[in-house]
Amino acid sequence: MGALSSRMSWNRVEEPGAPEREEEAEEVAVAAIEEGEESEEARPTTSQGRHKRKTGPGRQLTKAPCGKRAKDSLGSVYETLFLRGEGSDVQIRALGEEWNLHKVNLCQSGYFASMFSGAWRETTMTTVELQMPDENIDCEALHEALGSLYRDSVLIPRGRVVPMLATASMLQLDELIEQCREIMKDTVNVQTVCSYYYSAECYGLQDIRAMCLQWLLDNLMTRHNEELLREVSLDLMKEVIASSELFVMEVEMDVYTMLKKWMFLQLQPTWRGPHRDLLPDADSWFAGSRQESEGTAFLETEQGRAFVPVFQQLRLACIISDLPSARIIDQDALIPATWLSPVYKEQWLALLRAEQTRELGPTDVCVSDLQRTSMRCGGRLYRDEQCSWRWAGFNFGWDLAVYYANRRIIFKHSALNKSGGLAVSLLWQRKVAFRLRLASLDRAGRAILRRETEYQVLSLGKDEELEVVNLENEHVVFPIYVTCSFLYLPREGRFPE
Repeated sequence: MGALSSRMSWNRVEEPGAPEREEEAEEVAVAAIEEGEESEEARPTTSQGRHKRKTGPGRQLTKAPCGKRAKDSLGSVYETLFLRGEGSDVQIRALGEEWNLHKVNLCQSGYFASMFSGAWRETTMTTVELQMPDENIDCEALHEALGSLYRDSVLIPRGRVVPMLATASMLQLDELIEQCREIMKDTVNVQTVCSYYYSAECYGLQDIRAMCLQWLLDNLMTRHNEELLREVSLDLMKEVIASSELFVMEVEMDVYTMLKKWMFLQLQPTWRGPHRDLLPDADSWFAGSRQESEGTAFLETEQGRAFVPVFQQLRLACIISDLPSARIIDQDALIPATWLSPVYKEQWLALLRAEQTRELGPTDVCVSDLQRTSMRCGGRLYRDEQCSWRWAGFNFGWDLAVYYANRRIIFKHSALNKSGGLAVSLLWQRKVAFRLRLASLDRAGRAILRRETEYQVLSLGKDEELEVVNLENEHVVFPIYVTCSFLYLPREGRFPE
């Protein structure tokens, strides 16, 4: 069998005679306790490979509850059989350590059950060398996982969940995997979310992966944390930025600014400094790079090409529709001109359509359009008091204000003489496709309140308003994060001439 992979997909094998093996283990344990002090000849000696430690490396196990397994009811079975290795019939060697163990106990693991019951050469061997290609598995985790085969429960500290999950996955210990899963569910936060996400993806815990992804969608832009940005990989960031579920605070330009900081931290992982210095230092570093490359857009340089798939998820049309944002994009020169020119053309034609046709907006909801191309924007409700906001930019005839009052969120189409936004062709009636979502997050970043609307078309006349969300009967904890997706015009080719 040779080197044993941590990613084997063997299923647990129920061997003929498994109950007899269980009884054999109980008899060995009873005999060891009744005899008390055995003769030195009856015990494995150091030269025979006695386990080098009497206790686990810096770990303690919880006291096993009585009644689940007969061997646990004997109290000292763990110490007698596992720590001292009495009656051992196989020695496991791995990571520079040795364990004198018992095949009947090891076969509770699907990994060892397949090893000792098949045609593998290890079936008849008394010493088995294990190679650990998974860097998440360490000696401490392996010791505790093997020890779990001799007792009912293991205490897993939060900081040890990933190594234990890696080891339990290799050994196919379903109960230990489930214990890791439950701990991860309860402890997802800014320090653990990325490591949990990568581990869940590696070891097949799809529910944990989805939970961590949702945490990032809720929190990546609602909190500012440099350590978190350092830990987010290129593939993960691409998935987050592309998602229509991302809680965008303010406008799409803020997504770009966050990506600029993230890219700088990926390229300069040793950067340390106060939060207020991160963006100026990033701008300074990219300006120096631009001079060295003689004006070449950073994403077209050798260093920048790796980040192209992430920046391609930006909704550039929503950025260049705001003049200050367009100027920053041009000044930074991170994004190639070949990306921007078609977007400028598309937005100019869209403005002409809104100005010179009677196009009122979308007539039905195309979910794919909303998910991929809608304007993403959002804001925070810091306390339960009346407030309102609107997002600047070319909104194609809409001066749409958002109000919060009396636990209600309301959209209002302002009258022509009350316009406060940048717009063209301020018709008395317009249509917009939209979706609104809100969430209240606890200190760990987990949602304690979540509400969302369906994708729908809004049609309002002059000074008309629509109640979008009512939280009057909800237990609300502030701040509340509100994010909206708006589509003012259907995509080219989706409307009649």
